[in-house]
Amino acid sequence: MKFLPPIFLMLLTMLPLRANPPEATDVFPAGLNGIVRYRIPGTVVTAKGTVLAYAEARRNSSADWGEIEIHLRRSTDGGRTWLPPQHIAHHGERIGGHPHQTEGGEPEQTVNNPVAIADRTTGAIEFLYCLNYARCFSMRSTDDGLTWSQPTEITACFEPFRKHYDWKVIATGPGHGIQLASGRLVVPIWLAYGKPGAHAPSACGTIFSDDHGRTWKAGDIAVPDRAPFRHPNESAVAALPDGRVAFLARSPSLPNRKILTTSPDGATGWSDPRFVDTLWEPVCMAGLTAHPDGTLYFSCPRTVGRDKEGKEVPGGRGRRENLSLQFSRDGGTTWSEPKTIDPGPGAYSDLTVLPGGDLFCLFESGEHIRATRVPTTWASARP
Repeated sequence: MKFLPPIFLMLLTMLPLRANPPEATDVFPAGLNGIVRYRIPGTVVTAKGTVLAYAEARRNSSADWGEIEIHLRRSTDGGRTWLPPQHIAHHGERIGGHPHQTEGGEPEQTVNNPVAIADRTTGAIEFLYCLNYARCFSMRSTDDGLTWSQPTEITACFEPFRKHYDWKVIATGPGHGIQLASGRLVVPIWLAYGKPGAHAPSACGTIFSDDHGRTWKAGDIAVPDRAPFRHPNESAVAALPDGRVAFLARSPSLPNRKILTTSPDGATGWSDPRFVDTLWEPVCMAGLTAHPDGTLYFSCPRTVGRDKEGKEVPGGRGRRENLSLQFSRDGGTTWSEPKTIDPGPGAYSDLTVLPGGDLFCLFESGEHIRATRVPTTWASARP
């Protein structure tokens, strides 16, 4: 066997190595504290470096409607270990509103679509959630997520959207919101304007706050419900290096691709939406975050619907499996090849950046919500 010349050996040592996906740990396993299943994960890192992980605690079933609470866990060591879950959000008067609940028994209360924003200026965590997909509330923590203020209803900020769509359903996020360099807080939202309780047809946009969460206002519709963009809904936002805001929407449109639009301020002037050919759409909420170095990271199941011959089916729903990570270093114009985080059944995910620069991914894996630290060296290595 011939030896490789020294120059080739040097080049090989400079190439990023292939590696197994980072190890994941359970954060919200099914059955924890008597909860049948946790779903819809979200995560942020506070100004003090604490990782907050939160999710819908679906007490009696995995359905979108039912008796649902919001639970949160805190990690002070970068997501390696976790403090016990806290039941946060809406401890006041119970408000039933489950449109599909059969008669009899106590009315079920659906607390849904949690979204947190870490405010760099105040150090507080603003937290938004919805109630029965019909009302929206905000609350605040000033002690790193240990305790929370009484909720304030902010449903009125959704009313301006009625000039576009006479909505019956509203929802924040899910996932997390962002703060811009100006201090503005931006939260993606979606609304449905069909039958009461139905999640389609739908459109999406943002709400924003310029006073650190004290008041909220409606932005413009970012992705309307018109051809070729069909029923856009659950979305994620990220700040780009040039100051613009990227908005990435889920939809069951025919191309089976995510929809991207940008705004100069996260609220108005949205660009013409476009499908991103390299970001596959299995009709599943995706994670999106901006690294301090300017790189965008995206997480989502990497599948599309295919027929028996293996050809992609327009508007086909891919399986929710093979959670993968991609990145863009040009503001979302082009994206890397995907790298698998979890090859098994999985669905929703959210991303944030840890104090040391690693990524943190909180994701649904089978019946559980798990988490993994993702070194950027692994994320950028060849798949």
